[in-house]
Amino acid sequence: MKFLWPEMSWLLLLLPMLIGIYVLMLKRKKKMQVKYASLGLVKQAIGAKQTWKRHLPPALFLLGIGAMLFAGTRPTAVMTLPSQQQTIILAIDVSGSMRATDVKPNRMVAAQNAAKAFLKELPSNVKVGIVAFAGTAAVVQAPTLAREDLISAIERFQLQRGTAIGNGIVLSLAALFPDAGINLDGADQKEMRSRSIEKAGEAEKKDFKPVPPGSNTSSAVILLTDGQPTTGVDTMDAARMAADRGVRVYTVGVGTVAGETIGFEGWSMRVRLDEETLKKVSNMTHASYFYAGTADDLKNVYESLSTKLVFEKKETEITALFALAGAVLATFAAALSMLWFNRIV
Repeated sequence: MKFLWPEMSWLLLLLPMLIGIYVLMLKRKKKMQVKYASLGLVKQAIGAKQTWKRHLPPALFLLGIGAMLFAGTRPTAVMTLPSQQQTIILAIDVSGSMRATDVKPNRMVAAQNAAKAFLKELPSNVKVGIVAFAGTAAVVQAPTLAREDLISAIERFQLQRGTAIGNGIVLSLAALFPDAGINLDGADQKEMRSRSIEKAGEAEKKDFKPVPPGSNTSSAVILLTDGQPTTGVDTMDAARMAADRGVRVYTVGVGTVAGETIGFEGWSMRVRLDEETLKKVSNMTHASYFYAGTADDLKNVYESLSTKLVFEKKETEITALFALAGAVLATFAAALSMLWFNRIV
């Protein structure tokens, strides 16, 4: 817990002063009381319970004042609170390597099943969009609240050649910011791969100002892939583009790190998971990388992501809590004093 030290120093001075004032008032009250010959008669008249009853309301009142004074230090604490996440983009690799069977029944089916289960875990007020990428990328479903449309889009995936991870990230940003002019249509992919992503996006507004990475709390991208980038926009340029917009890109690597050779329709290729690139993307955007070597791993990753996106730990000011506690204690002290002694503390 953190608080403002100048205000805290005043609190440390005021509390002893209040306690001292209470003690002085008690001594003054004793002097004004009628002196009895026998203190035993006084105790019998007042009763043993009256002693703690006499001190409880003032004690509660002092605690209440202390809580209110502490609230003035503007204390903060790290708490788990509902996230402000409003839009999530699922960017899923649909390259030919996703037919590999090291993740049962195969990588593509496992990814589809996990994505559909993920949608069921999210609150109904969170919009989700879907981007599919292979040699090129496409927004197959714009952000929507309709879970049925999202599931239909996932089930329509068609495997293609090539892996353009950078394109997947850029199109995800285009889906998150439809008015920003982020557009890769008609651009030459090889040319874009060799130059800055910002220069490639000539249609984007010129008045754009970068924000701190990870500062956008209303949107995020979940990128799932099983391979290495082979074409399209440079992956790190695309990640920098996301970081400049404060968008976190959570990366999920599915398949084997060592890789394997798969064949289809007379051709074969070696597929290997590029964990290093995916980790760099997540680190640059202040997100996290997850490895999913099996279908169960992939399901657990999505469950973890659903919790991370719905609830987040952040430093929050808790001034109101202490102010409320102080008000309740003071009110309770006054109520007890009225009940027992027909007067406020």
